[in-house]
Amino acid sequence: MASIKECGLVKQIHIEEKTCEFGQCDEGLSHLRAHYRGLEKPYQCSHCLKTFSVNSNLLRHLKIHTGDKPYTCNHCDKTFQRNDELQRHLKIHNRVTSYQCSQCGEVFSKNSKLKIHIRTHTGEKPYQCSNCGKSFSQKYNLTYHMKTHNGEKPYACNQCDKVYSNNDKLTRHFSTHTGEKLFKCSYCDKCFSNSGHFINHLRTHTGDKPYQCSDCGKAFSDNGNLRTHLRIHTGEKPFQCIYCDKAFSHSTDLKKHLRTHIGSKPYLCVQCGRGFSTSTGHKSHMRTHTGEKPYQCSHCDKAFSQNHLLKSHLRLHSGEKPYLCTECGKAFSQKRYLKNHLGIHSGDKLVLMQPLSQ
Repeated sequence: MASIKECGLVKQIHIEEKTCEFGQCDEGLSHLRAHYRGLEKPYQCSHCLKTFSVNSNLLRHLKIHTGDKPYTCNHCDKTFQRNDELQRHLKIHNRVTSYQCSQCGEVFSKNSKLKIHIRTHTGEKPYQCSNCGKSFSQKYNLTYHMKTHNGEKPYACNQCDKVYSNNDKLTRHFSTHTGEKLFKCSYCDKCFSNSGHFINHLRTHTGDKPYQCSDCGKAFSDNGNLRTHLRIHTGEKPFQCIYCDKAFSHSTDLKKHLRTHIGSKPYLCVQCGRGFSTSTGHKSHMRTHTGEKPYQCSHCDKAFSQNHLLKSHLRLHSGEKPYLCTECGKAFSQKRYLKNHLGIHSGDKLVLMQPLSQ
């Protein structure tokens, strides 16, 4: 005899709400409980508040926070948080049919998963938002994004009145109330509130660099660093100066450049008080006080405090003369020699040339 609760469950699934995606079925009550678990998630993570329908899923999820990796490969001693990850890895050793990325060597059990992974290397984003044109590499990312347009925010914070379009954003927000950093590194005990930052940090310990440049082979631990690097090959410079026509491939280079316009010189010399807009300029200037000359000529014993002075000096050895007079065709190894020479054609008084500063 089925209990009243179980009978109510049958009624809920098959008669009134018809929530069973498989329609009417002849399975027993144990099967119905599987459906019922999809309707409620009573098991909650104490770290990030994510909920689960069964306790085993919660226990598996907790390993993300603890860094526990109980599953060890008996071929190479590599460890994993979940058994399915171990089984996927074992295919490398067992030579079971698997799909390997030609860019970084990562192996997948399904070709469909490999295709999705390859987009991290190619930058392909086939899923485009019809409202704003923004593109995504995976369909679920587009689904999350669409909620920003339709205003749907089903994830509400139980501490304040803020609501979010996805659970990840709610989790990150909730840590502002608790002050808790949800992800702890098992190597150095450093903690993170963002899972992406946590994963990137772990690669500093493991040396894992899964993102490889298809042009030069250089590898990176973070996909963002790969995207920045690719601009070297493409010539893309998306960061435009609002004061002049200069553009830069990296935001930090733009910030440094902007100081030349606004006059900001945060790097002060403690010896003479002179200010500099970049740390590189400050370090170079400090050598005038310390007498340090780290740039050594490989042809003679001369050394220089700045790299550009060494490059200029090396032309004396190579015979290179890149500075050409447009009036008579005479060439010079240094720009200052050309300027002095141009006085002959203009009739200006010759400039007395000083020895090259070291």
